[in-house]
Amino acid sequence: MSIFTEAEAKAILDKVIALSTADECTATLGGGTSGNIRFALNNVSTSGIVDDVELGVSVAFGKRVGTATINEFDDASLERVVRRAEDLARLAPENPEFMPAIGKQSYTPTSTFSAATAAITPEQRAQVAVDSIAPCRSSGLVAAGFLEDSQSFTAIANSNGNFAYQTSTSADYTCTVRTEDGRGSGWVGRNVTDIGGLDAGRDVAIAIRKARDSADAKALEPGKYTVILEPHAAAGLISFMMFFFDARQADEGRSFLSKKGGGNKIGEQVYDPRVNIWADPGDADVAVLPWDDEGQPRKRMPVIQDGKVANLLYSRYWAQQQGKQAVAMPGNLIMSGGTKSTADLVRETDRGILVTRTWYIRMVDPQTVLLTGLTRDGTFYIENGQVKHPVKNFRFNESPVIMLNNIDELGKPVRVSGDESRFAMMIPPMRLRDFTFTSLSDAV
Repeated sequence: MSIFTEAEAKAILDKVIALSTADECTATLGGGTSGNIRFALNNVSTSGIVDDVELGVSVAFGKRVGTATINEFDDASLERVVRRAEDLARLAPENPEFMPAIGKQSYTPTSTFSAATAAITPEQRAQVAVDSIAPCRSSGLVAAGFLEDSQSFTAIANSNGNFAYQTSTSADYTCTVRTEDGRGSGWVGRNVTDIGGLDAGRDVAIAIRKARDSADAKALEPGKYTVILEPHAAAGLISFMMFFFDARQADEGRSFLSKKGGGNKIGEQVYDPRVNIWADPGDADVAVLPWDDEGQPRKRMPVIQDGKVANLLYSRYWAQQQGKQAVAMPGNLIMSGGTKSTADLVRETDRGILVTRTWYIRMVDPQTVLLTGLTRDGTFYIENGQVKHPVKNFRFNESPVIMLNNIDELGKPVRVSGDESRFAMMIPPMRLRDFTFTSLSDAV
């Protein structure tokens, strides 16, 4: 059994807490069922279902901490994992940044579960593959993709009386379509909580069009261009930037948000005034669990407001050191935009480049968040509001900080698929000035 009810989960966690002789004990129980289907070369290659449940136990004697995990839940196994954690804690050196377990908390449930996704069948997964493969095969194109769906539960408890339980579902779908000669490539990705929001036949049509249209790409001289980044293309750069919204990095001078002479840039204008990014666990379009890994309650929190840095993430330890309020690690990021689609932005562009995806993103300079990476799966030249022809892919060197100061217009935010970021994200397409392409890439 991979989904425990709240009562079943609490019974196990209560036993664990009662078994511990340490100064404090924190336990996390989680698991679920994950189904998948993979296809390549216009044929299904693998499918399967994975069930798993795991219990993690962390105990502390003073500032000495030990952690152990197990996936058996009889009384003997529960005692074994608690004793193992305690043995490790006694051997561990003291952690100078140790923080005690949080006290009892109150959490507001969020809409992370869909009965339709939890009830998905192998036949439904197969139909997604059929809807992806059939139009590609009939068009002389080659499809490769993956659907993974899951239903899961998470429960937490500690010796200070805190407890929480919630169930979740998700479905991730991606499909790459290529011409038979490999010269054209298109891609589409979707991430949903409710499988009813996924239409593989509709989505793969986008990848088919881009695969056809991206063949016979022409070389364009590298340089600074007006670009339209589709949401998935923008998400990779923006999520990378969010790793630096850590207060300790900024306060210690290790971040682009460090202030000359010490401190950080909270309250300072760092971006275009149209940039607004926030976290909200209860957002209907991209809901996440209402607590973070430490059990801190997540709340709606502005991160960037009207281009100003509104909040940084204070860990419990660093908040204590600085006399600040600790901030739960966000589970999602939402960026505001307008009402226009990517196609609308294209129609209003005199000259520019449309980018479907960015990938292989790596750090060049952490002090400016200068990133390098490549475009892929459909890069096109725009002229007089129309896509004129495909262009060879580029390597870019660009900072999302500079990028978000060169905004022409933002479109309507959409939910991006889970492989783009550690966060669940709602990101708009964006038209930007002076985006820096440094060289060409022959890859499609």
